[in-house]
This record gives sequence, structure tokens and C-alpha cells, in this order.
Amino acid sequence: MSETVKRSSPLREARKAETEQRIIEAATTRFLADGYAGTTLAAVAAAAGVGERTVYVRFGNKAELLKRVVDVAVVGDTADRPLAARGWYRRVREAPTLAERVAAYADGAAAMMRRLGPAVAVAQQAEHIEPLIADAAAAGRAGSRAEVAEIWTAMHADGLLHPDADLDWIITTVTTLTAADTYVLMTKMLGITPESYRDWVYDTWMHFATNPRPAAGPGQPR
Repeated sequence: MSETVKRSSPLREARKAETEQRIIEAATTRFLADGYAGTTLAAVAAAAGVGERTVYVRFGNKAELLKRVVDVAVVGDTADRPLAARGWYRRVREAPTLAERVAAYADGAAAMMRRLGPAVAVAQQAEHIEPLIADAAAAGRAGSRAEVAEIWTAMHADGLLHPDADLDWIITTVTTLTAADTYVLMTKMLGITPESYRDWVYDTWMHFATNPRPAAGPGQPR
């Protein structure tokens, strides 16, 4: 009996992964179309072609489902591989030249924001009513700052930045500019697209990397 279970286990796992993928895709579509308040687990289940109980068993509630949608949007799939293990992110840390690292980040960030921006816009609707979403958003922002700090600290250590660059100032400024919340705001205020965002990120990062920090004016803090 145990051997039978072992032989069937990979098939069960594959079916489980396929079901999760269908639910995530359906949930993404419904959240983006109907917003957080307007989306129900019943509607997600119907769109995914599964029973409502299946969604409840796998995710528990709507907030958990939205959190999973956002998590998948960050990396692009349901595989258990963190962002740091993705090929584009490794190029950001390991490419030999500044231009290659910045281009790798701009390409990866634009692809990510194409997926993540709309999901974050939905999460913003839920933050004030769902503690789970608020906590996840705070953790995501902290994680984004840590990732930016790691990238720029590595570029500084590898001698790729302007000799008079202010690393702490760059990290603080770039973290704010390239946050997912900022991307959502830019889509609303400027109508930015992932393609134009890619070019903007590249130009912005190259500017910070190749120039010293502007001198502070009278009465302004350094």
C-alpha cells in the first residue's frame, strides 16, 4: 500500500499545483476586474472551474488568496523559488559592468511591475480593512528596501559607482522611486507603461550611479 501511495504522490502533487495555478489565475482576473470588495471566493471558484470548498481549503479566506496572488505576481509563477534565485536577479548582482546590471534590473523590474502593479493596486484597497494584507504590504516594502540596498551596496563594493556617490542617500531615494506603490501612482498620474517604466528606471539608476549627490542648499540637510 505504501508503495502505491509513493507512486501516485507525484501525480497528486502535479494535480495540486495545476489546481492552485488555475485558482491563482482566476483570482487575479476577478480581483483586477471587480476589486477587493467585489470579489468573492465563490466567483473565483467558478472562474477556476473548482468547487468553492476547494478554494476555502487551500486558502482559507479572501485575504490569504490576495496575498498569494501578490506573492505570485512578484516572481511570476507558483514555483517555490525566491526572487533572489531568479536568473534576471542574479544578473543584477553579478553582471560585470554597471550598464549590464542596471539594464538587467530595469528589464526585470518592468516585467515584474506589469504583473505586480495591478495586484498591488488591489492590495491597497484592502490594507485598511485586512490586517493580513497590511502586514504583508509592510513586509514587502521592507523586503524591497533590503533588496535595493543589497544591489547598490554590491555595485559600490565592486567600484561601479561614481567615487563621490552617497550610498545611503541613493538607497533611500531609489527605494522610494522604484517601490511598487510608486509604480501604481505613476500609472495613475503619468499613464506610464511597463515599457516606458523600463526606460525610466534605467535612466534614473544610471544617473544616480554615475553622478555625485547634488550639493545641499542653504539650510538643507545633507
